[in-house]
Amino acid sequence: MKRSVWIFLVCMSVFTTVPTQRSHAFVIEEIIREILIKIIKAIDLAVQRLQNVTIYLQDAQKDLENAMSKLKLKEISEWSEKQRKIFETYYSELQKVKAAIAYYKRIKSIITQQANLLEEYKKSYQLFKKDKHFSAEKLVSIGDVYTGMVDQSVKNLDEILLVINSFTTQMPDAARLKIIDQAAARIDKNIADLRAFTNGNIVYSLHMAKDEIELSTLKAYYGLDK
Repeated sequence: MKRSVWIFLVCMSVFTTVPTQRSHAFVIEEIIREILIKIIKAIDLAVQRLQNVTIYLQDAQKDLENAMSKLKLKEISEWSEKQRKIFETYYSELQKVKAAIAYYKRIKSIITQQANLLEEYKKSYQLFKKDKHFSAEKLVSIGDVYTGMVDQSVKNLDEILLVINSFTTQMPDAARLKIIDQAAARIDKNIADLRAFTNGNIVYSLHMAKDEIELSTLKAYYGLDK
C-alpha cells in the first residue's frame, strides 16, 4: 500500500509540471481518493475485529472471576498466584486492544479528512474553471497551488501507514501517538490553507463583478447566498 501511495505522489508531481493536462491530475487524485476510501473500510473491519477480541477478553475475565468466587478459601490460596498472573495477562491484553481501537479511530478520522480535502479541491477548481473572471493563466496558477497542497497532504499517508504497520512491530505507544498527532495537525493545517486559498479566489471574483446583479449571481454560484 505504501508503495502505491508513493507511485501516485510521483504521478502528481509530474502532472504539476504539465498544466495543460490538469484533467489527468484529477484522474490521479480520484484514484487516491478511492484508495483512501478503501483504507477507511479496512480500518472499520480492523476495529470490528478488535472489538470482538475485547468482548472475548472481557468474557474471559468474568469467567475467571466467577470460577474464583466458587472456590473455597484453601483452594483460593493455592490458585490465587496462578490466577492472578492469568488475570493480569487478560487485563494487559485488553488494554492493548482498547488502545489499538482508539488509534484506528483517530487514523480513520485523519484519512477521512484527507478524502474531504481532495473533494473540496476538485469542487472548487471546477467552479473556478467556469467563472469568466479567471483567465487560463490564472487557472493554471490556481491549479498548481491546489495540487501542491494536495501533494503535501498526501505525504501524511506515509506516516499514517507507518502507524498502521506498527501494530505488527514493536513501536512504543508514545512514538505511535506522536506520529498520529503530527499527521492530524498537518492535515488540519492543509485543510485550513486550502479553504483560505479558495475563499481568497472567490473574493477576487466577487470584486470583479461589474454590478449588483452580477455580484448576486456570483454569490449564488459559490453558495454564499444561503
